[in-house]
Amino acid sequence: MPGNATILTQLMSVIEDRKRNPPERSYTTRLFAGGVSKIGDKLREETDELIEAAGEPDDQRSAHVVHEAADLFYHLLVMLAHCDVPMSDVEDVLAQRFGISGLDEKASRQVTDSDMDNNTDG
Repeated sequence: MPGNATILTQLMSVIEDRKRNPPERSYTTRLFAGGVSKIGDKLREETDELIEAAGEPDDQRSAHVVHEAADLFYHLLVMLAHCDVPMSDVEDVLAQRFGISGLDEKASRQVTDSDMDNNTDG
């Protein structure tokens, strides 16, 4: 792994390696074996825990939010790897959206989605 790679890039590399070379005693291997259902359940669980942590009193919130966010990032990366989606593809989409109002970007997707739904060519 390159020295300048972010920790998320490094983690994604490890997760992808676990997919290609599944160790017998690995939590990541167990998640892959459970497929979208198992990984999705963990994503929902970690999302709920993050939201719960965000609602805690100020003196407890920060550390708990950080830990739950880390769990959520990990499980999201596992889902990306399971679906053979490189993190760079997600980064590309985020880069395209950078500097664009979130409301404008969402509206442009709705038009595109609507146009696709009304397409009678295919």
